[in-house]
Amino acid sequence: MGKRILVQRRGRGGSQFRSPSWRRDGAVRYPRGVSGYGYVVELLHEPGLNAPVAKIRMADGTEFLNFAAEGMYVGQRIEIGEDASVKPGNILPLRKIPEGTMIYNVEKMYGDGGKYARSGGAYAVVLAHKVEVGKTSIRLPSGRVIDVSSDARASIGIVAGGGRIEKPMLKAGAKYHRSRAKAWKWPLVRGKAMSPYAHPHGGGSHPKGGTPVPRTAPPGQKVGFIASRCTGRGCRRARAQQRA
Repeated sequence: MGKRILVQRRGRGGSQFRSPSWRRDGAVRYPRGVSGYGYVVELLHEPGLNAPVAKIRMADGTEFLNFAAEGMYVGQRIEIGEDASVKPGNILPLRKIPEGTMIYNVEKMYGDGGKYARSGGAYAVVLAHKVEVGKTSIRLPSGRVIDVSSDARASIGIVAGGGRIEKPMLKAGAKYHRSRAKAWKWPLVRGKAMSPYAHPHGGGSHPKGGTPVPRTAPPGQKVGFIASRCTGRGCRRARAQQRA
């Protein structure tokens, strides 16, 4: 009799896979219908995020969380709206941001709170304004260029906390505590290193992988290449020829 593999246990849930949401200070997103100015009242460390978070209190008493920009400090004045100046930390609609400006926490459409460039050290760049269609072209940290609504909001600057991944863990204990804080399942064992009763890829006198499985496969079988059209060197060669 076999055992339940990781995807089955993760799908069922439990203490090992539960995110510690009770440690969170709140959702990092822009409020709707807020404009004017406010001040940074506190810089927070969110265990589940890899960038510091700023708590901003507006003049009318509204408070919200946003990722801190590089150089942000407690007491800094933050402006929100179309009349805001283009300074690090301020929040403006994309149509009011000059081309070539570095931005972060970019909305896809107005009101979603921010979708792009939200990790430590990340930023997007405003490339062009397409006034006739109400879109703005931005380049994401990955290099991909997308069009988003010109009414969407973004923060000026670069997300603070860059370079964290450059520091090595040095020991397993550091990786363990980081994984616990972020609800990662760690360490992970390769399926091909297991016995056949523990994983579909296990067993054999030498390491081997599995064959592609259909998308409708049950949880005990749905591992490895899922619904892939082709695998291996022949597939890579065919894709290279198509791109050429």
